Amino acid sequence: MAETTPTGAWGDNEIQAKSVLTKIAAFVANRNIPFLICSVGMIVMLLWAGKFKMTAPGAEGIIPLVSNSPLTSWQFKHFGPYILGDMIGLTEWTAAILLIIGYFKPKAGILGGIILVGMFFTTSTMLITTPDDTVVVHGIHYMNNTGLFLFKDIISFGVAFYLISYYGRKAIIAENQR
Repeated sequence: MAETTPTGAWGDNEIQAKSVLTKIAAFVANRNIPFLICSVGMIVMLLWAGKFKMTAPGAEGIIPLVSNSPLTSWQFKHFGPYILGDMIGLTEWTAAILLIIGYFKPKAGILGGIILVGMFFTTSTMLITTPDDTVVVHGIHYMNNTGLFLFKDIISFGVAFYLISYYGRKAIIAENQR
């Protein structure tokens, strides 16, 4: 039995998957599995990380990151680590709540994704500006825990763009149904 993808899943009208591999791909696409995993994973990560940044250990943990970044060092100097940690945590919670609302009102999800793009762009640049985020082993540089912690934000940067496009597609469909 061939798996049929709905109109718009891949941009074609009613295409049929015939091989085992394309049937698996159609199954995944038809059930929005990438969106569900990316959105729920992002929401959980934002709520968890945001709450942690609002604690003393969380605020102190970001000091070497924000104090060395040209994009955030001025905020660190102005607000200090604890208020800045609260502000970052609140931003993460706001984005997470907007992603949740986006399930029902896609434009809120777009706004949440835009916040994430700005946030993850900023933190991704810290991979360049944070000293000692690599270790040298036999003359080869490897990322240490700090470098790996920051590297995950490059992946999250891509997920944020994916969420904007997914919620955007839903919002466009809703606008055209009016």
